[in-house]
Amino acid sequence: MEPLTLLTFTIAYAIAVLVPGPGVAAVVARALGGGFKGAFPMVLGILAGDLVYFVFAVFGLAAIATWFGPVFVVVRWGGAAYLLYVAYKFWTARPGAEQMKPRNEAWLKTFLSGFSLTMGNPKTIVFYLAILPTVIPLDQMNAIAFSELTMIVVSVLLLIGCGYAWLASAAREMFRSERALRRLNRTAGAMMATAAGLVVFQH
Repeated sequence: MEPLTLLTFTIAYAIAVLVPGPGVAAVVARALGGGFKGAFPMVLGILAGDLVYFVFAVFGLAAIATWFGPVFVVVRWGGAAYLLYVAYKFWTARPGAEQMKPRNEAWLKTFLSGFSLTMGNPKTIVFYLAILPTVIPLDQMNAIAFSELTMIVVSVLLLIGCGYAWLASAAREMFRSERALRRLNRTAGAMMATAAGLVVFQH
């Protein structure tokens, strides 16, 4: 694919990922509450959801995505419910409490939370099924172009998602007192609850 087309897509996609939305709020909240390791699976889940919509758009499956609208609604509410549960855990946790620390067994739940959040995120849907076709000439799609675009999606989302997670995790490490940690925990809970609300009510 033409270098200019790839550059245009990269810029458009980077802007879409950088703009705060449910995904950014959830990643930052998770990193504030459980550190970078606690947020990384969510970043991977968001990436997986983005790749699903990317495939939908590239292979002309927008109609199928629309037809499965009710399924995405269920996924959206399920993801929002889990985010609210995590928000409650953050809000009620004591500073340094065990539930605030990253745990291996929570990896899959966190990944699925990020995935369901993305599958029900209107911003993601609009980008891939409405904006992407205006940036990328899908009629010129081939195996090489698909690989190039996939690498861009993976690289940009991981870079920006991990950047948000790292910054939030670094901010958490700056606070040592119980009072400061309690505020951080509650901030994380509030942000996670806000992300849940955005997933459900954003159109």
